[in-house]
Amino acid sequence: MSSVVAKQATYDYRSLKNQLFELLDTLGGGLIRENSRVVVKPNLLAPASPQRAMLTHPMVVKGVAEYVLDRGGKVQISDSPAMGTFEKVLKESGIREALKGLKVTYKEFKESTTIDVGEPFKKIEIARDALEADVLINLPKLKTHSQMLLTLGVKNLFGCIVGFRKPQWHLRAGVDREVFAALLVRIYQAIQPKLTILDGILAMEGEGPGKGGQPKEVGILLGSADAVALDVAVCRLLNLAEDELLTNKMARTFGLLDDPVALIGDRVEIRDFKLPMMASVVFGPRFSHAFLRKHLIQRPYLEESLCKSCGDCQRYCPAGAISCRRKKINFDYEKCIRCYCCLEVCPHGALRTHQPILGKVVANVMNRSS
Repeated sequence: MSSVVAKQATYDYRSLKNQLFELLDTLGGGLIRENSRVVVKPNLLAPASPQRAMLTHPMVVKGVAEYVLDRGGKVQISDSPAMGTFEKVLKESGIREALKGLKVTYKEFKESTTIDVGEPFKKIEIARDALEADVLINLPKLKTHSQMLLTLGVKNLFGCIVGFRKPQWHLRAGVDREVFAALLVRIYQAIQPKLTILDGILAMEGEGPGKGGQPKEVGILLGSADAVALDVAVCRLLNLAEDELLTNKMARTFGLLDDPVALIGDRVEIRDFKLPMMASVVFGPRFSHAFLRKHLIQRPYLEESLCKSCGDCQRYCPAGAISCRRKKINFDYEKCIRCYCCLEVCPHGALRTHQPILGKVVANVMNRSS
């Protein structure tokens, strides 16, 4: 049986530190030894303040770092942000200031090692530091995700794919959500984090995982030695069938979700949590795909009043579906693979998801008939 430990929590550091220490002792107090090389992998998607709920909160990162240092380990804070420099993310997130005076190393994931992760992807390049750490502690944020529903323990490790290799993998696998979920699970299997602690104190709901999402006070920490079990526990708290999160479904396919999951510790619950609207990227016979993409399928759209024409979405789009003419963003929806990378990286929260009117009509008819 896989166990997930729950704690009611706030960001008041005095109490949060004690809770994190207890949680880490429960999950694996003997893992960290003198001079252990410990990589702490928060969610550092892009520059944002803690109040936006985009990133792992600096107090959670600080508590975990202090725990490792107290046990003689060497702490390295690492990630590969999707947008913005690593240093800018550390500064705007408050992590650099929060950990001031602690003997920690900050190191962006830059060097990769190619490993064979098995079918159907074979060889993948993953951050060398993540693979070679004595202990990797995974610190995801509880957030929604417009492509994958939620970004939790398994999804957080996609940050161990370095730089612009991320959109390349989105292009290869992102059209089919199950294929992309399988990729995420294979990455998780390769990295094998020793511990996963989910920051769900201030979570993100709605059109996450970027600035289009909305902060929501939830007040929980979850921890487990098994990131898949933790993700299953979150689905349970949200009253979702566990396979609605496709990484759980693919983990079961790969034999990683055979045992029941026990949620222990504090009694916690998540109420009225707004999930993003999800829709299939492509369906039906190939000859109909152009029509479906244009008139039925959910897609990114621009809130022009919020757009600053910075061009970040265009530079990051893996499918080359975004152009900028006369300071106006344009989408080629026939090229768009609905990976929603543009929503993730937009620094102004100017991008949303949109369901065409005909698509809404068809969805309503199907829902009534089901």
